[in-house]
This record gives sequence, structure tokens and C-alpha cells, in this order.
Amino acid sequence: MFLFCCALLGALPVGLILLALLNITLGQLSDPAFLWLVATESEVIGTILLTFFAGFCAVVILMIVGTPLAYLLARSTTRTAKLIGTIIDLPVMLPHTIAGILVYLLFMPNGWIGAPLSAIGIAFQDAFPGIVTAMLFVATPFYVNTVQEGFAKVPVHLENAARTLGASPFTVFRTVTLPMTLRHISSGSVLAWGRGISEFSAVIMIAYYPMVISTLIYNRFMTGGLKESSAVAFTMIVSCLLIFGILRFAAGRIGGKYDRV
Repeated sequence: MFLFCCALLGALPVGLILLALLNITLGQLSDPAFLWLVATESEVIGTILLTFFAGFCAVVILMIVGTPLAYLLARSTTRTAKLIGTIIDLPVMLPHTIAGILVYLLFMPNGWIGAPLSAIGIAFQDAFPGIVTAMLFVATPFYVNTVQEGFAKVPVHLENAARTLGASPFTVFRTVTLPMTLRHISSGSVLAWGRGISEFSAVIMIAYYPMVISTLIYNRFMTGGLKESSAVAFTMIVSCLLIFGILRFAAGRIGGKYDRV
């Protein structure tokens, strides 16, 4: 009876998502010629690829700077670490428009970071770096928290044993801790990438152009109406389902032999 209740309650969010997908799918399949026309537009394809690549760049940056941070947070119990963890979680709680304002104020041409970088020719406003920065800002908690959980599950006594055998801290991290956290790193990367490519408000405030897919859908809705914007949205949905299916499968296999969950 308990399992039946769990299944019944769990079916509600699943059913809502499936119903929404079924609704838009039937609507698009009612006019496949128009859907194909929109889906094969060079602007639509180019925007989707740009969005995916910007999200990939944000994830690469997160893997470089977020992985060490996640390890420090997992191994520290100080108040400072808890404070840093709260700061990292802030983009999750903030309305997206506030996140956009924060990013814009910092990276606009006369911002604290934007001004010195603009002086050497690196622009963020209405530029690709601005898109990546906005995605990076909103995706950071999803990556850091997931990887931190993975590091926390690695037994400390294994690291200590490696240290007693003469391994340096970096060698221990590279050969013991990191391999056992690969599954969480891959999962965190998928979550961060998905969060990044889905962002709208933070991106549109710093870089309306070049358009990402969320900006293009908004633009098409305002200029071409619901039918045209829905066709673009459906194209993105299909692309995401395919890519996320592949990424989820890969994430489930990476580091499988080290998984201790």
C-alpha cells in the first residue's frame, strides 16, 4: 500500500511533464511542413549550437575552478566553509532577473571586472563571453554542490593511507579521490550544463546578442507569434532530449567501478 501511494504521488509531476510534452508534440505534428521549415532555419540551428557551446564553455570553467572548491568544502567543517557554501547557493535562491543585474553590473563596460577587461579588448556586453559568464553564474551551485557531495563520500582513511605510503596531497587527490568522484563530476557537469543553457534573464541582461535559444524563442514569440515560437521550442526540446539522454547514459557509466553509493 505504501509503495502504491508513493507511485500515485510520484505520477503527478511525471504526468504533468508528459502532458505538457504531449500537448506541444501533437500541436507541432499537426503541421510538420511548418515545423520542418522552422527547425531547419540556419538561425535556429546556429542559435542552438551557440547555446550548447556556451554551456559547454561554462562547464569547462566550472570543472577547473569548481572542483577544487568542492573538495575544500567537502573536507572542511569550519564556519568559513559553511559561509562559502551559502554564498555558492545564492544564485539558486535569487530571482533570475536579480542574477542578471548582478552579472551586468560586474561585467558591463564600466563595471569592476568589465572595465579593465574592456581596456584590453575583452567585451562582455552583447558578446559571447557575457553569455558564458551569465551561464557560469547560475550553474555554479549545481556543479559545486553535486561534486562536493561526491568528495564527501570518499572515505578520508583511504586518503590518509595513501599519504602514509609517501604520496603527495596532489597525488592522493589525482589517484584516489578524483577517480572515486568521477560519477558525481559527470552528473554535476550535466546538471550545470542543463541549467546554463536554460537561462534567460541573466543572459538577456548582459548579452541580448548573439541570441541564445531562450532569447530567440522570446523574440520569435514577440514577432512571429505562438506558432513560430512553439516550433523553435519544440526543436530545442527534441535536441535536449537526445543530448541529455546520451549525457545521462555516459554519466551513469563514467566512474562506475569507483561508485560507492
